[in-house]
Amino acid sequence: MSIKVTGLTKIFGEQKAVNNISFEIGSGNVVGFLGPNGAGKSTTMKMLSTYITPTSGQATVCGFDVVEKPMDVRRLVGYLPESNPLYYDMYIREYLEFAAGVHQLGKMSKSRIDEMIEMTGLQKEVKKKIGALSKGYKQRVGLAQAMIHNPKVLILDEPTSGLDPNQIMDIRDLIINLGKEKTVLLSTHIMQEVQAMCSRVIIINNGNIVADDAIGNIQSAEKQQQGLVVSFGKDVTATALQQMKNVVRAKKSDDNQWILETAQPDLLRKELMAWSLQNDIDILSLQNSSQSLEDAFRDLTKGK
Repeated sequence: MSIKVTGLTKIFGEQKAVNNISFEIGSGNVVGFLGPNGAGKSTTMKMLSTYITPTSGQATVCGFDVVEKPMDVRRLVGYLPESNPLYYDMYIREYLEFAAGVHQLGKMSKSRIDEMIEMTGLQKEVKKKIGALSKGYKQRVGLAQAMIHNPKVLILDEPTSGLDPNQIMDIRDLIINLGKEKTVLLSTHIMQEVQAMCSRVIIINNGNIVADDAIGNIQSAEKQQQGLVVSFGKDVTATALQQMKNVVRAKKSDDNQWILETAQPDLLRKELMAWSLQNDIDILSLQNSSQSLEDAFRDLTKGK
């Protein structure tokens, strides 16, 4: 396993930031690491990257223990922190030369730097100092340094933060390609990015893992209530809809379009037809609703 975590715990004072979590990630996988702010994502990533020491439990990267063999782990891991610390007075190439030197790339440095500049789309900005770059380009520099030593494992904390939609698509494609041969663990608040890039999702809340599965399985498991999406020919109210026996909750999604949660979709369909005839309200469309990853995430983390 590229990453193996067993009973990992981190306590700051009286705060248990990460509570006895366990998971494994094999090579050739892009795994999303999701959770609300303060859930323990960044703390876990810092432990895996050897930047902070676990209170208890064990984590290994490609077989090397993060506590006992930190230098071996650092040679194998490319890490982009959420804060993306950079030297603003350095030029892009100068900074990447520094990063290559830290990893002792030697004669490979120049070719690897050129490759990273092209891979992350920094060619047009390469003669600028980092402090003069937009947030999106600073993020690209952070990605370039994380990949400079061709690590087997990439740990990316909010890698698309600050990027515009076109830049996000470029970085998304890059991460997908990297994930074919590397292990990628990434956190993000953009659910569409998770669905586009990740084969699996780990959701953490209050320091505990509350889900770890393929995206489709998580969506299905959390879909406790089924739903119908209904478009009406005239205005209706939530109060009127919720008077129907088989409606658990009515939520307006667009003009005259409603999502009706129900435990009995077939019965609700029949009830809707009768209700529409009785109230002289046309039903323009009626279809099953599907739960998004965002819905599943909200269900797994709300009020817990």
